[in-house]
Amino acid sequence: MRQFTPKDNVQKKAYFTDRFRIQPSIPKHKVETNETFQKQLEALKAYVEPLDTYIEANQWVIWIKPEENKQTLEAMKAIGYENLSELSAVDFIAQKQGFEVFYQLLSMCHHTRARVKCFVPQNETLQSVESVYKSANWAEREMYDMFGILIENHPYMKRILMPDDWHGHPLLKTYPLLGDEAAQWYEIDTLFGKEYRDVVGPEQRDPARVDLEDTTNFVRIRHEVPKGASYANTPIEQEYQEEEGVFGVKKVRKAQTKTLKERR
Repeated sequence: MRQFTPKDNVQKKAYFTDRFRIQPSIPKHKVETNETFQKQLEALKAYVEPLDTYIEANQWVIWIKPEENKQTLEAMKAIGYENLSELSAVDFIAQKQGFEVFYQLLSMCHHTRARVKCFVPQNETLQSVESVYKSANWAEREMYDMFGILIENHPYMKRILMPDDWHGHPLLKTYPLLGDEAAQWYEIDTLFGKEYRDVVGPEQRDPARVDLEDTTNFVRIRHEVPKGASYANTPIEQEYQEEEGVFGVKKVRKAQTKTLKERR
């Protein structure tokens, strides 16, 4: 697949601004306000020294150095966080030239949740934590596939959602919303060959798009037309019941209905 040449940086484009809006923020509390988290922090410091730690939305948040991610998660598992439910990243390349990576942990014995976070500069790598939590296997592959963050010592580091020859990483904020302009022909060329482009047509990359004049893939809003019929044809009003009606219920026709302007 040919390389895509990026255009405008969508991270720097302001779609809406409101000078009176105050962005709400979740309050952060000191770990000392929670006895359970305070004991867990003291146990964690025996293994690694966090950069910052606080409580946010009833969850314990720990900021660490990226090179200490595996060591920290081994310590978290040792103090009772036996479940890694999620790990992923957030693209902050435009603002900080890197990614915020987070590991969401659950302790079923302490009934608490924790989030380990670290900042990974662009083009730098992270150690795999698959040997600590097996659930990290596919999640690390997805993080590489979607963001391009390379994971060292992973047992099978390759794309998991996109094809192996796909160029780019779709969850980067600079990635075009409709994909590479060549993406619309990717599956057609792969499955059938370029000679079938005129037969099949380009792939629709926007699943939310509805074309009111397309009577092949959609029925027109507010009324139905036969499949493939001309958009200019007289619309067929949609009835409330099938033509044969429903047993025991009188046939209801839209032309015979009345709309009340106010409640009786």
